[in-house]
Amino acid sequence: MRRFVVYLLTFCLVSSFSVFAQDQKIDPKTYVFTDSKDVDEDYAYQGEYVGSVDGEKTGLQVIAKGGGNFEGLLLLGGLPGAGWNGESQWRMNGKRNDDSLTFTRESYREVDATKEKTTITYHIDGKTVQVKSATGKSLGSLKKVHRKSPTLGHPAPWGAVSLFDGDDLYQFKAGRISANGLLEQGSSLRDVYLKDVYDDFILHFEFRLPYKPYGVGQDRGNSGCYIQQRYEVQILDTFGLDLEFNHCGALYRYKAPDLNMSLPPLQWQTYDIEFKSARFNGKGEKTKNAMITVWQNGVKIHDNFELERKTGAGKQEGLEEFVTKLQDHGNPVRFRNMWIIDLNRPVPSPAAHPGFELWSPEHVVGK
Repeated sequence: MRRFVVYLLTFCLVSSFSVFAQDQKIDPKTYVFTDSKDVDEDYAYQGEYVGSVDGEKTGLQVIAKGGGNFEGLLLLGGLPGAGWNGESQWRMNGKRNDDSLTFTRESYREVDATKEKTTITYHIDGKTVQVKSATGKSLGSLKKVHRKSPTLGHPAPWGAVSLFDGDDLYQFKAGRISANGLLEQGSSLRDVYLKDVYDDFILHFEFRLPYKPYGVGQDRGNSGCYIQQRYEVQILDTFGLDLEFNHCGALYRYKAPDLNMSLPPLQWQTYDIEFKSARFNGKGEKTKNAMITVWQNGVKIHDNFELERKTGAGKQEGLEEFVTKLQDHGNPVRFRNMWIIDLNRPVPSPAAHPGFELWSPEHVVGK
């Protein structure tokens, strides 16, 4: 009996240590993936789905929250920037069981002039979503889609300065090039600064966020584009989340984007930014506010917005000139295909170059 008790205690201690060790491995700060080849099982279910439910076009965004837990955002009309009516949405929580993820939603339908409560389930296998009523009747299905920005991979147009194309860091004061030709921030907590000052410009760059399913809030792939180190366009994994003034696409802690156009982490995304500096007189008094237009993944999320002040932790406005930087916030965010058009440089006259037109994201997206 004594030997059995010793064995039992030993087993309990080993089991407890094993569970403790496993728990220790799930650290939001270290459970980070930068390559889709190395991700966990949940990643295959995360993403965007489109189809028809009860005869209406429907979009679904599935967000991995770690440990088989998921959040779903159901959108009537389609996905953001692709049919969603901007109003009708429902949030759901789900749990993955082996090779299937299920969301359940309470709904109401008209029956004999009265509203009857019913339950709708969404069964996801990572490629399709089967939607069924409480009685098991099929209500429709959705298929997984992988959207790409229309400006993704767009080469530097005529008159642009190529800031980074994977070859060198000549246009930067700091930074590193990864083994696969991507722009990294510098060593720990070191931002990446452009070499030259630009006042009025159109800036294009592409960014990829890490997959951090256990990350919450600002610890989910945080970075930012600090225009003149004064105005930050936030970079963060807020795919499928509500609009906030510190989420991706926001003018940090100043204005939320008009639409959440974030794609899932590990997918390449684009920012196309048109910016015009604030103006000051010789006494240092501001005579005109800065103006900014931002396209995220080809959709305009800030339309000629007037910046009355700096954003978040940016430097105060004034006569002193500062270069633009990419923020290092301790997250492995990667960048590529970065170029800029200096709007203060002389452009060809139509007479000398018939048909010349300054490039704009609107030429590509048609909006």
